[in-house]
Amino acid sequence: MTPLSRRGMIAGAAALAGTATAFSAGSSSAASRGRHDDRPSRAVVFRNVRPFGTAKPVDLVVVDGKITDGPAPGGARVVDGGGRVALPSLVDAHIHPDKTSWGGDWVSRKPASSIAEYCEQDVELFKSQKRTVGERSYGLMAHAVTRGTRAMRAHVDVAPAYDLAGVEGVAEARRKLAHALDVEIVAFPQHGVVRTPGTAELLEEAARGGQIDFVGGIDPISFDNAMDEQLDLIFGLADRHGIGVDIHLHDRDDKGLKVMQAIIERTRALGLRGKVNVSHVFCLPGLSDADLGKMAADLSDLDISLTTVAPNESLVLPVGKLQEHGVRVGLGSDGVRDSWSPFGNADMLHRAHILGWVTDVRLDDELNHVYDVAAHGGSDVMQLDRTDLKAGSPADFVLVKGEGAPQVVVDMPQRDLVVKGGQVVARDGELV
Repeated sequence: MTPLSRRGMIAGAAALAGTATAFSAGSSSAASRGRHDDRPSRAVVFRNVRPFGTAKPVDLVVVDGKITDGPAPGGARVVDGGGRVALPSLVDAHIHPDKTSWGGDWVSRKPASSIAEYCEQDVELFKSQKRTVGERSYGLMAHAVTRGTRAMRAHVDVAPAYDLAGVEGVAEARRKLAHALDVEIVAFPQHGVVRTPGTAELLEEAARGGQIDFVGGIDPISFDNAMDEQLDLIFGLADRHGIGVDIHLHDRDDKGLKVMQAIIERTRALGLRGKVNVSHVFCLPGLSDADLGKMAADLSDLDISLTTVAPNESLVLPVGKLQEHGVRVGLGSDGVRDSWSPFGNADMLHRAHILGWVTDVRLDDELNHVYDVAAHGGSDVMQLDRTDLKAGSPADFVLVKGEGAPQVVVDMPQRDLVVKGGQVVARDGELV
């Protein structure tokens, strides 16, 4: 499947091209020879930047949204980076923008001890909000862009309580941000597929309507109490409509492992290699290295990817070990100021910081890996080209004041400039 979100990789660049030079000092003779008018430009030179914190500043030359190692074409637009560090933009592989109260009044949360109780509070919050899902989602997703996020996989509640309002609202926000953000939409049955009548029909409608890229599921045994029925329905939808699967799996015991085996079997039987992801997967961190290796071998063979939100030390996925077996692993921010929690900010640099904190990393190589997970792990899960700042890679990067990725992960400086497809999309924390 070619994600619908990829169509927006460099769409809208012409509308933003005129803003790029506002960040440039424009004082050098070289800069003065660049284009400084409002006409769109295929080529942009980001002058005086330090990729990954190199000691010597260089020029990043961008043509048609990609970095090139050739000379800057005549008439190229010039942006002065002021000696800032250039780092790859980040990818949020798991977020729930439809649930958010971001940008609105403070919401006081009530006690809850089960998924069902949280679902009830989700509905209460949904009904209490004065802003539409589209407005709330747009505000959060735009904020994520200003923090350096170039792509996200959005899990959107689908249930009779909402109909398809969430899918339609997030799809609306995706259209508005197509120039700055790639978005994949998962139709997520938070209230259960089988236990909540009418949900299966809504998932079918969402898949048939073409607005979603993935169909989701949730704890087929412990919450839906119908593993085979849920998985058969979800995988059947994906197979019929040519979309992917992304399942929430919170079980920490043998039930989780049983579900994983069932997912592996259906992925193999339907030939869905590379189109299935499992989120959270709390049953894996406690496995022995031998058992983890056996599971990872099957996941790698079928190219089933995983995502973690690094909730704590005991539940974060063993990312490095899984990657050693060839498993794609992404990092996400999960819920943001929703009924489940007042925390969250859709800032993937902050999430990288959390990943480093809960895994107790200290060394520069470890901190570099944490940044790589936030930048490249998610792009691997979403099957987007990596932004490694080399010739041929997408010109999606951030410019920050700092020394390099390890220090940036710890200090989380402001993203002074956010670039998507070679065009400036955010500056000093504000969307342009």
